[in-house]
Amino acid sequence: MSRTIRIGGGQGFWGDWLEAPVRLVQGGPLDYLVLDYVAEVTMSIMQKQRARDISQGYARDFVTLMERLLPDLVARRIRVVSNAGGVNPRACAAAVLEVARKLGLGGKLKVALVTGDDIMHRLDDLMTRGQTFQNLDTGKPLSAVRPAVQAASAYLGMKPVVDALDQGADIVISGRLADPVLALGPIFHEFKWKPDDVDKVAAGIVAGHIIECGAQSSGGNLMADWRKVRDLANVGFPIVEVADNGSFVVTKHPGTGGVVNLASVTEQLVYEIGDPKRYVNADGVADFTSIQLAQRGRDRVQVSGIRGAPKTPFYKVSIAYHYGYKAIGTLVYSWPDAYDKARVADRIIRERLRDQGLSFEKIHTEFVGLDATHGRLAGPPDPEMPEVQLRIGVRARDREPVERFTREVAPLVLTGPPGVTGYGSKPDVKEIVAFWPALIPREEIDPFVKVEVLSV
Repeated sequence: MSRTIRIGGGQGFWGDWLEAPVRLVQGGPLDYLVLDYVAEVTMSIMQKQRARDISQGYARDFVTLMERLLPDLVARRIRVVSNAGGVNPRACAAAVLEVARKLGLGGKLKVALVTGDDIMHRLDDLMTRGQTFQNLDTGKPLSAVRPAVQAASAYLGMKPVVDALDQGADIVISGRLADPVLALGPIFHEFKWKPDDVDKVAAGIVAGHIIECGAQSSGGNLMADWRKVRDLANVGFPIVEVADNGSFVVTKHPGTGGVVNLASVTEQLVYEIGDPKRYVNADGVADFTSIQLAQRGRDRVQVSGIRGAPKTPFYKVSIAYHYGYKAIGTLVYSWPDAYDKARVADRIIRERLRDQGLSFEKIHTEFVGLDATHGRLAGPPDPEMPEVQLRIGVRARDREPVERFTREVAPLVLTGPPGVTGYGSKPDVKEIVAFWPALIPREEIDPFVKVEVLSV
């Protein structure tokens, strides 16, 4: 008889809706809750936090969430897999264990931490031994920006997650995993599939990919027929019901808002995949052109027919480095002549910057309401436009010119065109953290990946 497991995707990024995991756990049957907190820039933010305080460097929201959910998770026997550990999974695991003790869950919970993805401390040794970390987009070696590097992590595969679950972990906390691994690990643990079964790996990759961005596959951010999506205030986050033959159904809890249909699943499938015939992941390669979708009732989409190919000899590495500084200022100009006023204000601020001899790598202006989203529309601007927002940003390698730019926005209120509003405090100077994608041979990572299972 066929067996299925239910995996809910409860967070699509660090800062996603905190009620979603609670509603997934309390709203119906679930076997696993997977929570994705880590994007490329997130690792750099966490690295900075740890540099200021060695006890930090992870998603603190996750600990708060676990304090709220642990009694339900234990009672309902729902297991959790998350990359909330960021660059400090040990501290994250310790915080969750402390919460469990406070809740009186001694003897009822095992927390596993997965380490080995963070290679920041190994970079110089790896480069000395010949790893160039060539940028996948530009071809440049990492040596070009090495002093500016702030974080470096390999995207681990499913093995440590499977190992942790095999050892009885109720909560698995990791740093950087390939995004689909959060679901792929539980699937392979439950069904004991072989890691060289390329089609089963591909099916797990696709299942993980569909739920990795939370409600983006269940009605949120949906382009097709978005007006027909109901009750997004109560949106149901996605669940995959995975069968032991490799097919699965995408759904959500009954009574929740949003929608799961061919459009919502298809839009998520094509999100950030590159070549659809070769979606390369840490554990294998999925051919997205082989995917077959079928609507199987309300809010139920069956996914089947997925074909795969063997994994590559490499892991992807996410490297973040300091690039420079930026600031963005805004002013709103009202009717009449809103667009003309905004254009004159833009010209004034550029001239004042030029007169001070300030040099920027980039100055960019948008007129929100006219050209900010899709570029300049055909035909002349409507002279009766009620308002236009001038949004002007600068970028430079050094902080000083950016700081001086921030002092030139507010003066336009009294020294520029009339009818201005929407101004407030001086624009903030923000650091630019750039992304450096690279590859590293698996043999340089695997020996350093460790799984520790800790009991309350």
